[in-house]
Amino acid sequence: MTEIEVLQSEIIGCRRCPRLVEWREKVAEQKRAAYAEEVYWGKPVPGFGDPAARLVVVGLAPAAHGANRTGRMFTGDRSGDWLYRALHRAGFASQPSSVDRDDGLVLEDAWVTAPVRCAPPGNKPTTTERDNCVPWLEAELAMLDRARVLVCLGGFAWGVVHRLLSGAGVSVSRPRPSFGHGVVSRTPGLLLIGSYHPSQQNTFTGRLTEEMFDAVFAQVRAVLESPQSLGG
Repeated sequence: MTEIEVLQSEIIGCRRCPRLVEWREKVAEQKRAAYAEEVYWGKPVPGFGDPAARLVVVGLAPAAHGANRTGRMFTGDRSGDWLYRALHRAGFASQPSSVDRDDGLVLEDAWVTAPVRCAPPGNKPTTTERDNCVPWLEAELAMLDRARVLVCLGGFAWGVVHRLLSGAGVSVSRPRPSFGHGVVSRTPGLLLIGSYHPSQQNTFTGRLTEEMFDAVFAQVRAVLESPQSLGG
């Protein structure tokens, strides 16, 4: 097993947060009617993608009937549909759909992850649960040593990533830029870009459009093709 595969295995076995363990397993047992015949994953969800990725997409947490069901980040729900369509259009994904973890989807030069690995009730992890889980993200980012751009989907991811980098001694923008769609924060050799999360709350209301989402990944592609733009 590679180093990152070992980490993924350790993440899958994590039981640090009793509330999240109880919730993810309860959802996996009770299921949603539309998925009554499926076997839910019901465990922590590891990151997914290309270990040599220069782009890392950071979300919030697995959806109860999305990644908690399928076992792959942003897979099996509408948020994932939006994300993988955008990654496909930008040339980072082999296909525009994300149905299950065996659907053949391959990411090239991209990795998809989240600060919290278990589905939280109401999509709201506690501060303690966030802090329990962040070391997994820290270890993951350390292994993704070719990463040059981090796209943070939502204010939660934006805050976690900045705190993590600052705590690791990385020089981050100060004061930290307030989260917003398209907001940029720079560290030496690494660019952070904020994007509204492709949740139904944002996509159904028009707060996030596909054009807005595509613009983020077009910016990523432009940055990766112009390495000099990554200066601190």
